[in-house]
Amino acid sequence: MPEDPFLVECDRLSALVNPVQFEQLRWSREDGPMLARLVSLAFEALEDRPEIELVEEGATKDIKRYILKVHSSRVAAVLIYLEAGLAVFKIEPIERSRYLIASASPVSIEFEYANEQWVADALQELFSRIETGGGR
Repeated sequence: MPEDPFLVECDRLSALVNPVQFEQLRWSREDGPMLARLVSLAFEALEDRPEIELVEEGATKDIKRYILKVHSSRVAAVLIYLEAGLAVFKIEPIERSRYLIASASPVSIEFEYANEQWVADALQELFSRIETGGGR
């Protein structure tokens, strides 16, 4: 889908004059709302499962990081971010957890196809990688 040439030129000029401010504005206008949508879909996918929660911990502007808690036990970290036009969900092991992650490779799709079903499928795939590792 071609962009409006006037808007493209405005972006070029803005980036030329102040690249830092341009990037902040671009992120607020484009990436920020997309990332918020992915987070919203993740929370919606879990809304009927009160024993499973995502608690924000260690997030940045570009990467939303949530601790996955099941029955109040810290299990793993779920990361949600955008990368080169892709919606990306990733799971990582965390300290103070007795669970291991079988594969840390992310699950991704072009953002425009990241809908409720894809997010539920992505979380299902990530959750299936969690294994008992002993410890606590």
